[in-house]
Amino acid sequence: METNLNLKHIIDQIVKEKSIDKAIVIEAIEQAVLSAANKKFRNTRSLEAQFNHETGEVELFEYVEVVAEVEDSYRQITLEEAREEDPEVEIGDEIGMKMPSSEFSRIAAQTAKQVIIQRVREAERETIFNEFKDRVGELINGLVRRFEKGDIIIDLGRVEAVLSHKELAPREVYRQGDRIKALITDIRMTPKGPQILLSRTSPQMLAKLFEAEVPEVAEGIVEIINVVREPGSRAKIAVYSNDGDVDPVGACVGMRGSRVQNVVSELRGEKIDIIPWTEDVARFACNALSPAAVSKVFVEDENRSMEIIVPDDQLSLAIGKRGQNVRLAAKLTGWKIDIKSETRQAEAELLQYSSFDGSAEEEAEAAEAVEAVETAEAPAEQEI
Repeated sequence: METNLNLKHIIDQIVKEKSIDKAIVIEAIEQAVLSAANKKFRNTRSLEAQFNHETGEVELFEYVEVVAEVEDSYRQITLEEAREEDPEVEIGDEIGMKMPSSEFSRIAAQTAKQVIIQRVREAERETIFNEFKDRVGELINGLVRRFEKGDIIIDLGRVEAVLSHKELAPREVYRQGDRIKALITDIRMTPKGPQILLSRTSPQMLAKLFEAEVPEVAEGIVEIINVVREPGSRAKIAVYSNDGDVDPVGACVGMRGSRVQNVVSELRGEKIDIIPWTEDVARFACNALSPAAVSKVFVEDENRSMEIIVPDDQLSLAIGKRGQNVRLAAKLTGWKIDIKSETRQAEAELLQYSSFDGSAEEEAEAAEAVEAVETAEAPAEQEI
């Protein structure tokens, strides 16, 4: 009886410590006992194991077929013998007879233990997988546990996750024991168990950081329409307010810039431009090129491209260092953007004018005008 009580206690302990469904643990124990019994009897008998919830005992039953003449003594029984167990049995029926527990040896018990351990491990892995599969896209905190081939292994408590070195922003450095925040991007079931993949470079991480910092975003008053990043350097985020009384940019910036500064600090100084979204693509593109000012916009809907004219002194700012500002603006809007200075635009218009058929005198005047524009003082133009 003590063994039975211990078995009940073991089951309850496994369920509590491993957060595994009790039915899974009981099934594992039944399968373990059945496996041990089949090994002992060399699979010569038709057996079934059942856990008795009242006694806490795993009962083993041997099933045999009632026949007129026995050909297999392990799987068949005569009608006379069968009616000693059940007086109403008939030929062709199958009856189950309980086997004494003393049939199990120490080896069988050890086999059962190993099967239980394996099944519990599998159930625990499945439980963890099911827990995290619905958390893809969620921010999570962990501790840096160790490093493997440049990747960081993060301790999340019950399970470890992998943060690839490719998913770290340039110049980000962590040491063992550091706290780290990252985005869950994927979870895969491998032979070694569930593998959780993390990222700190995903644009979605920036969106989730703002969702955590800005109550208006979490409540759905302010929507994040799109996010583009060059991790560790610069990002642009397009926001829109569903409430006319709420400024989406102001909500994200926060009092004295506190909200956006918290996000910048988490991303180790990454510069963030918060852009108001609008359905007017030309206006949205002008906003996206912030902080540069724009003079004119020419939109070609067919090619989803636009030509944007900026003052000469704004050209470098609009293009950005190594073309970063215009590149991010193009990604944010989803349109191809070509930037020209007012001086270059004037040159193009004059050249176009001079290409019309006209007198030699008119062509000469146009050429002089072009030459005058070319010699005008203007900042050197940058390649995008």
